[in-house]
Amino acid sequence: MTRLELYDHIREKRSFLCVGLDTDIRLIPPHLLGEDDPVFAFNRAVVDATAPYCVAYKPNLAFYESLGARGLAAFEKTVAYIRTYYPDQFIIADAKRGDIGNTSELYARSFFDRAGVDAVTVAPYMGEDSITPFLAEGRWVILLALTSNRGSQDFQMTVDARGERLFETVLKKSQTWATDEQMMYVVGATQGRMFLEVRRLAPRHFLLVPGVGAQGGSLEEVCRYGMNAQCGLLVNSSRAIIYADRTEAFADAARREARKTQAEMAGYLGM
Repeated sequence: MTRLELYDHIREKRSFLCVGLDTDIRLIPPHLLGEDDPVFAFNRAVVDATAPYCVAYKPNLAFYESLGARGLAAFEKTVAYIRTYYPDQFIIADAKRGDIGNTSELYARSFFDRAGVDAVTVAPYMGEDSITPFLAEGRWVILLALTSNRGSQDFQMTVDARGERLFETVLKKSQTWATDEQMMYVVGATQGRMFLEVRRLAPRHFLLVPGVGAQGGSLEEVCRYGMNAQCGLLVNSSRAIIYADRTEAFADAARREARKTQAEMAGYLGM
């Protein structure tokens, strides 16, 4: 999916919502546990309920890998289901990979050729040769830049001898590897006014923004400080949507939460 196609979907749906499919088998409604594939059954119902209100889905690989082969099968079935029934959705594998070049090539083959996702989250620490294998035509790298977690202060805000913070170095250096047609950045919703600093260095890039909802990030602040002329945001909400209810009415509850978030986003888009 190209940048323009993604923006077109945002305009059509008046939404920049990404639904995080962080599907924990310990948290899904008990009545689904009798299904042949409970994780896929849950995901399918959530996707059917929320697809009108979002433009992207983000399965977090940890929740699938923790179940071994059956979890990875559920991940691949989920991606295939979205591709078949909701082909306008942007699919992100939240895998946070990053390794030497030949290993990254195999990760890229796994996610792009086998699973068929649009984008993969990647850690920048090992540098250019660990990132470029993911830059396949029509696919996206989403590079970790300034994250939501408390530990982000440990390294991302450290200052070098020139007075430049590490996240700023990541933003500047990575733009020599790929354009805003191939690369996005992860910036946590809890960063507030720090979005101004990100936009100073990456004014045109799309930002994947986790941390709205259960983690306490403010959608209003994200939009005020982070939105650009083409929206430039994919705001992720996971637990607040997919676990809004744990009864047999879970899909209806997910629909209501997604619709409520989409309505708020429409206001910020001004469309």
